[in-house]
Amino acid sequence: MLPAAARLTSSADFQRVTRKGRRAGRPRLVVHAMTERMQATTEADPCAERNTVPPRVGFVVSKAVGNAVVRHRVARRLRHLVGARLGTLPLGTALVVRALPPAAGATSAELGQDFDAAIRKLRLVADDSGGDR
Repeated sequence: MLPAAARLTSSADFQRVTRKGRRAGRPRLVVHAMTERMQATTEADPCAERNTVPPRVGFVVSKAVGNAVVRHRVARRLRHLVGARLGTLPLGTALVVRALPPAAGATSAELGQDFDAAIRKLRLVADDSGGDR
């Protein structure tokens, strides 16, 4: 399970990240991301300090993915995969991971590959010096 500080919980946060953040689509999932710089420009206080806020992640697994058993299995796999990769994400990053219907039949390895590819596409690897573009 993800630590409480690493969870994105409010619907307003989900909405802000999905509408104002960037996204990277893969065959089995879509990752929406908002970094500290993007958050600072969209909120009232652009000088807010976010360099100590851990990355936060939320998950969306709709009924299109499958019945309740399948949806919960996909969500558990995604939480486990993302939890293991939290240390690689920059501080102040907010992510929403949305599972697509093909995620229902995917293995954990396939979901991990899609997540890693989406993170690379969004240039969110912590040691990446390129930053947001």
